[in-house]
Amino acid sequence: TANTPSVNGLSQALLTNNPNSHNPIRLTRAQAVTCDQNHSYMPEQQAFDGGLMDKFVQFTGSSSSSCDIMGYGNNVVMAYYDGNTVTALWNYAQNYAMSDNHFSTNFGPSTVGALNLISGNTSGAVVTAGNASGNVGSGGAVIGDPRPDPSLDDCTLAPPRTYIKMNGQNVGDLLNAKGLSWGWFQGGFRPSSVTSGTAVCATAHNNISGASAGTDYIPHHEPFQYYAQSSNQHHLAPTSTATIGKTDQANHQYDVIDFNNALAAGNLPAVSYLKAPAYQDAHPGYSDPLDEQTFVVNEVNAIMKSPFWSSTAIFILYDDSDGWYDHVIGPIISQSATTDDALTGTGSCGAATNATAAASRCGYGPRQPLLVISPYAKANYVDHTVTDQSSVLRFIEDNWNLGRIGNGSRDAIAGTVNGMFNFKSGGSTPAVILDPATGLAPSATGGTVPSATKAVANPKSSTTTSPTFMLDGTQSTSVNAEPLTYQWSVAPGSPAATLAGANTATPTVTFQSGLGTYSFLLTVTDLGGGTSTDTATVTFLP
Repeated sequence: TANTPSVNGLSQALLTNNPNSHNPIRLTRAQAVTCDQNHSYMPEQQAFDGGLMDKFVQFTGSSSSSCDIMGYGNNVVMAYYDGNTVTALWNYAQNYAMSDNHFSTNFGPSTVGALNLISGNTSGAVVTAGNASGNVGSGGAVIGDPRPDPSLDDCTLAPPRTYIKMNGQNVGDLLNAKGLSWGWFQGGFRPSSVTSGTAVCATAHNNISGASAGTDYIPHHEPFQYYAQSSNQHHLAPTSTATIGKTDQANHQYDVIDFNNALAAGNLPAVSYLKAPAYQDAHPGYSDPLDEQTFVVNEVNAIMKSPFWSSTAIFILYDDSDGWYDHVIGPIISQSATTDDALTGTGSCGAATNATAAASRCGYGPRQPLLVISPYAKANYVDHTVTDQSSVLRFIEDNWNLGRIGNGSRDAIAGTVNGMFNFKSGGSTPAVILDPATGLAPSATGGTVPSATKAVANPKSSTTTSPTFMLDGTQSTSVNAEPLTYQWSVAPGSPAATLAGANTATPTVTFQSGLGTYSFLLTVTDLGGGTSTDTATVTFLP
């Protein structure tokens, strides 16, 4: 919208004169499928380079030949998407609340983030098989994946692997103690078959490119399976839809199918965690933002259309950054004492005085997106409070007076997400139903909402004595503040000319036919496919 607040994003200087060895790269919807970058504990710290944030290409950029998009090689780690690709997330941010100061609790990949989400803690790991070097820190905290996998899960990959189980509490223990309903719902959790009492999770899908994303269920993305008290080792189904969220043989661990069934039956648990199947979970290498959008929008729409919407808060957050470039380093609130640390300098990792479990994982790690969708969310709002994955855990604890996890959990020091809400509003922020394919809001007639996009060539008429001239379309607008794409062309009937940067707002013209008056056509297109045109004439004088 026109009054969109400022965010700590990419400045023009960072876009064109970045301290990394390559400038940021804008990817389009046609480039939605990328490969996985290095997002392990140590390389992420190395990329931060003491807070200079200038070594991403060297340390987290993928060197895989399959990752070479348009010849960028490992420079693709500097890439980003805008609202033309992550359209639904962009629309949710415009209508609800987002944070530009939210971080992973610790450095490291998916398992680390998933554990922090439910316990604020990755310490207490017990290796039950294999070698956990590089994945369990010297002080006993989980810092990596996919080895270790949960030892309490039939669908964990077959040996040789590293398996662990976790000691300590998670939020499920606190919710159970208060008699509250809850569940973790993950795509592919429902077994495809059962062999001699052992669950087999072989359901699989292709991503939007047609490539296999592997099996839908990824065990090391399911944090509750690491804890004996919350594991559903054999992936047993709930005894009925009515018992979803309650303690039975499923032990609060379910498939996304079960969430949708419970929602439709009017039996939504007090706390629900939704994890998409692999092909829709946004993880580069096998998923992508377009498949992610389909999952997120379908689930959010279903909640908005249900009676539960009026009392629901939806958090959209991620378990890791996948190692992609960002210019922001968060505060180091938990120093560590493990040989896997590499972040040096003021406020660095590796400065703890002992190697206890609580001191073997450094954070905050990389910055990540955080969105809140709720009738109580502040609309079109950007929160700057420092938060992390365990901030959502703290919100749950505070909302139901659960107390804290203890034993070094980061919930005790996590920043609050309350600034993203206006609880005095009475829940007045309206539901915004989006199209899962486009990420746009459909109109009452089934089309897209008009955006009133306007192409503006400025000036419309110019003279020059130079053989080259820069056109300017930067004053083109959309009343919805949608990102625009630009296309300049030589107008029919005009003398011949060339355009360098014809798909930018300010291309450079070279007059090929000598002196005379040249005409150019500007077309701008918004997210919904709405277009507008304008013309500019330039007279080349002696």
